[in-house]
Amino acid sequence: MPIQTYSELIEKNKLKDDIYHFKVKSEEIAKAAKPGNFIEIRVSDTTAPFLRRPISIYNLDKEKGIVEFIFQVKGKGTEILANKKVGDKIDVLGPLGFGTFKYENYQKIAVIGGGIGVFPLYELSKCAKQANKQINIYLGFRNKEAVVLEEEFKNVCDKLIITTDDGTYGETGFAINFVKRDIEKEEYDCIYACGPLPMLKAVRELAIEKNIPCQISLEERMGCGIGACLGCAVKTAKSPKESPEYWHVCKGGPVFEAKEVEI
Repeated sequence: MPIQTYSELIEKNKLKDDIYHFKVKSEEIAKAAKPGNFIEIRVSDTTAPFLRRPISIYNLDKEKGIVEFIFQVKGKGTEILANKKVGDKIDVLGPLGFGTFKYENYQKIAVIGGGIGVFPLYELSKCAKQANKQINIYLGFRNKEAVVLEEEFKNVCDKLIITTDDGTYGETGFAINFVKRDIEKEEYDCIYACGPLPMLKAVRELAIEKNIPCQISLEERMGCGIGACLGCAVKTAKSPKESPEYWHVCKGGPVFEAKEVEI
């Protein structure tokens, strides 16, 4: 069951002009959370917007009871959140999502992320590295100015490839192209992905073509995070066209086996 806490903001950093890294003290959530879980944050108790904002968990420190998350300011809600000060209490509900990253049965894995979709992949990579898995990470960004967390990811993998669409940093092109380049020689046991929908579609197609297990974390609008508002539906891959069946990302996911959903 998710836990509602009023968690103290103990550290706040601006990674880019519109991207913030928060650390909150929440022993209950930190203890219960797994890689791939997310939290829902109510940004204001007195004014609109009243709906919570879903944000992926970036890192967990279970010993110290700290939950870290990173978000981009995209609207009024995240702007209010960005203006929180160290010492403020934040209304946090979590951990949410029954579908989490599973890495225990794989030894050599590829992790691919794009843009702000890279954030939930850090906790996965850290935990897999601690479990002595071999990890290659591919992160794609628009340009040099958009690159974040390079050193952090470098510390939790065997090989890190950074790509930019315009070639201003790292390799030129999309991250998926370098997964395709390496996939035969590396013999990956599983692929993990989070990022823009076109990237996830390409990763899914590649994994199915190569018959490699693949887990994808989907990003959808989630008003409640517990399956009540029904706003985050994704079609199941095996459902018939005449009577399609759906799962809800907040409950069935946000992490799904790629071949089980139609995106």
